[in-house]
Amino acid sequence: MTERALRLGTRRSKLAMAQSGQVADTVSQLTGRPVELVEITTYGDTSREHLAQIGGTGVFVTALRDALLGGEVDFAVHSLKDLPTAQPDDLALAAVPLREDPRDVLIARDGLTFEELPSGARIGTGSPRRMAQLNAYARNHGLAIETVPIRGNIDTRIGFVHKGELDAVVLAAAGLNRVGRIDEVTDFLSVDTVLPAPGQGALAIECAASNASLTAALAELDDPYTRAAVTAERSLLAALEAGCSAPVGALADLLADGQIVKEMRLRGVVGATDGSTLVQLSTTGPVPETHDQAMALGRELAAEMLAKGAAGLMGERAL
Repeated sequence: MTERALRLGTRRSKLAMAQSGQVADTVSQLTGRPVELVEITTYGDTSREHLAQIGGTGVFVTALRDALLGGEVDFAVHSLKDLPTAQPDDLALAAVPLREDPRDVLIARDGLTFEELPSGARIGTGSPRRMAQLNAYARNHGLAIETVPIRGNIDTRIGFVHKGELDAVVLAAAGLNRVGRIDEVTDFLSVDTVLPAPGQGALAIECAASNASLTAALAELDDPYTRAAVTAERSLLAALEAGCSAPVGALADLLADGQIVKEMRLRGVVGATDGSTLVQLSTTGPVPETHDQAMALGRELAAEMLAKGAAGLMGERAL
């Protein structure tokens, strides 16, 4: 008899379905079992409030995790940046596959780049992190921009530009790649201008910790460098006591000498959303070989950032 299909829990958004579909194909090839997508509506999908108001962290994740723990699905795919930094004991982060492009991108009217936007340009983003860095960059370069808070899926956000309501919107390159719309980007924002969200561009594949055989099968999809990088980034986020709605950017990248990877550099930023203050630091060390080493890299940089005044920029602490 054929083994029953593995059930993959996914959010219903076009992006979630696209990235889950790609994972499903790979897992099916690996295990020789069919994989079916089970669509689950999360609180973050149904609420019209801004993410910062509904608690940010976990609003897209809780329903999927409940379905995992309740045995409704066998495994789930998340955008890693949506995951709360504390990992529940009963769930295994079985794989962090190779990361997509972590950068933020601009989709602007008339094919404009960020530098070409007119004075007073209205730029839409739902992210305090993006607002802080875009406004700081504009201040430092004598540009006048207005950041406008928006919500909605990729279609909705790009629609604001097509309808002429906004001059530009900022989105993640990875999401646009996964839904096949990267050709609409008018400017790739350098990570020197805007550091991405911790874990941006990476996926997290979770299953019940008790399911050892599935955990082992999914582990084949894991990319150790991506896992080390996002672990360091999320450790920084956790040590700053920040949720995913906080104005924190972080990126760990590998510094190679030719083909030999020598070191990992971790950069972090936290800022006031109006761009008036930004604390931006980096640290470089050996490539972490264990989870604890990657965690330590993030904690050390967070401590330096807190010493430089980062705590006062974190906004409202969730109680």
